[in-house]
Amino acid sequence: MALKATIYKAAVNIADMDRNFFFDANLTLAQHPSETEQRMMLRLLAWICHAHERLSFTRGLSAEDEPEIWRKNDHNGIELWVELGLPDEKRLKKGCNQSREVVLYTYGERAAKVWWSQMQNKVSQYSNLSVRYIDDELLSQLVAFCQRNMVLQATLQDGAIWLSDPDNNLEIHFQEWKDGNWKQAGQ
Repeated sequence: MALKATIYKAAVNIADMDRNFFFDANLTLAQHPSETEQRMMLRLLAWICHAHERLSFTRGLSAEDEPEIWRKNDHNGIELWVELGLPDEKRLKKGCNQSREVVLYTYGERAAKVWWSQMQNKVSQYSNLSVRYIDDELLSQLVAFCQRNMVLQATLQDGAIWLSDPDNNLEIHFQEWKDGNWKQAGQ
C-alpha cells in the first residue's frame, strides 16, 4: 500500500521590502512520503522568497517534468522555475531553456559542496540561473517552524529573511553561489 502525503497548512504574511511587495497567502503543502521536514520547509522558504499571486507549488517529487515551484504568465509560459536539491546538468538546462529565470536552492553541506565543485563550470553558461545555498545549521533551525498549521511572518530586505511565528524567530541568509544576470522587472 502506497504511503500518502502529509498535509501542512501555512498562513504567511510577507513584507518584501526589496520589491515593495506585501502579500498574505494561505498555502497548502503536501509533504511527499520520501521528503524530509527540512526539504519541505526549504520549499516553503523558497516560495516566500519569490512570493507572487501566480506562484504555485507543482506536483514536486511526483513529477519529473516540473520544478518544485513555478510562476506562469497569462500565456502559460514559465516565468520562474524553482528547483531544490542537487539536480543534474540536464535538469538545470531544461529549466533554463523553458523559463526566463531559474533559481536552485541547494542544501546538505558535504554533498552540496562536492556537487557544486563538479557543476560550477558546467552551469556557468546559463545566465538565467541563480544558485543559493543554505547551511545545515540554518536549515535545522528552520525546521523549528514546522507545524501542521503554521502562522508565519516573513520580512525580506537586503538579502536577509526574517522569519517568525509565535514561538520562533530566525534570520536567514543564503550563500549566493551563482547569481543569474537576468532579473524579472519589479523583483
